[in-house]
Amino acid sequence: MRGHKAKRRVQQKDAIYGSYLVARLISKVMQHGKKSTASALVYEAIESGAKKFKIEPDKFLEEVVAKVRPSLEVRTRRVGGANYAVPVPVPAARQETLAIRWIVDNTRKKSGQSFAKLLETELVAAFNGEGDAMKKKADVEKMADANKAFAHFRW
Repeated sequence: MRGHKAKRRVQQKDAIYGSYLVARLISKVMQHGKKSTASALVYEAIESGAKKFKIEPDKFLEEVVAKVRPSLEVRTRRVGGANYAVPVPVPAARQETLAIRWIVDNTRKKSGQSFAKLLETELVAAFNGEGDAMKKKADVEKMADANKAFAHFRW
């Protein structure tokens, strides 16, 4: 266990849209320090996805992440020698982190096309309320709902 709570790092805005959210998505997509490659892939995906709905790319990404954000999750608590899955509300920063993680991870699982095209497909599916990231959100919230009986263990 750590001695102190970790400090929040200040996220830089992205170069084109001046958005923290786009910058976080780029950082999550980036592998092996290749930020310019990740940036190109993310910009291509969000621009082509936003074109389908005729809205601004940064607004498109904000709406997608807002739809994928989970409101509840389960945390395990040990009470009297037994482990309980206790539903707890998710803090705003973690909601955003989970949404971005689920979108990128589900995109990485797929193959057959360029990463930008797969990311665009996942973003468009999430915008429409379907896709793997939305399924993950539903599963997490369903698990929390199923364990409502243990909510009194939350502290």
